[in-house]
Amino acid sequence: MYGQRPQNRNRRRLAVETNAAIGSNRVPSRKFDIEEFNRLCWKPVKGAAVAIIPARFASARLPGKPLLPLAGIPMIIHVLRRAASASLVSRAFVATDDRRIADAVADHGGEAVLTSESARSGTDRVAEAAAGIDAEIIVNVQGDEPLIDPATIDAAIQPLIDTEADISTTSEPMSSAEDVFNPNVVKVLTNADGQALYFSRSPIPYIRTDNGVSLMETLGRDAGMLGNYRKHSGLYCYRKNVLMRLARMEVSALEQLEGLEQLRALECGYRIKVVRVDHQSIGVDTEQDYHRVKKILEENIT
Repeated sequence: MYGQRPQNRNRRRLAVETNAAIGSNRVPSRKFDIEEFNRLCWKPVKGAAVAIIPARFASARLPGKPLLPLAGIPMIIHVLRRAASASLVSRAFVATDDRRIADAVADHGGEAVLTSESARSGTDRVAEAAAGIDAEIIVNVQGDEPLIDPATIDAAIQPLIDTEADISTTSEPMSSAEDVFNPNVVKVLTNADGQALYFSRSPIPYIRTDNGVSLMETLGRDAGMLGNYRKHSGLYCYRKNVLMRLARMEVSALEQLEGLEQLRALECGYRIKVVRVDHQSIGVDTEQDYHRVKKILEENIT
């Protein structure tokens, strides 16, 4: 027993040194107990955010869209599984006002919560579902993005861990000149630091052309010009307190004009960090989109 006392004293001294270093910028000595430091300071990355997927049955263009079959599985299940696969997401569930969607999610082993029918937007539905959740970061994953890459979700979450951004989202390359003019493809402009300046269904920036040549013709002639445009992926990550405040606000003027809920945040002065990703998502807004995504999924399975 007497032979163990010096070792115990050394352990106590190292523990004191370890605790003193936590939260400081001082460089530890060579005798610094790194195992003790890791035990006290390490926090799992998994669990940084909760992903909520808003879904409603009454889509104007594609009624029942969340339940449309893709490779034998409802669309909403594809989205749920991909969201749950993101490494920075600890929990993923569907928020819906329709029992049919909730039952379909449960039938496939997923989690769904029923929300009120009065939600004005997907963001408001997500806020309602997030109200009782103990999480600092809430991810709004669009229910019509069955091909979303889990890595894209992680990329969107990261700025809320690393920076003081209020909201974060992603942008991706524009795939064609037609998409620049497609109102269903939302465009985003950022400043040099990647902070959002504006989102629009219109072509932004609008590039001036010479000699009466249309912008469509210019983009067709010079493929490099397409690089001036970025598509908004439609994925949002919020600090929970910011999300709750936005949900209590009235619909803003620009939000109402463009039909884009993220403009409410911009008009209120919130900072939206836009992360550039390479993965190109395909949102299912029309029947044509549905058949395109259906073909991709079925080909990948077979």
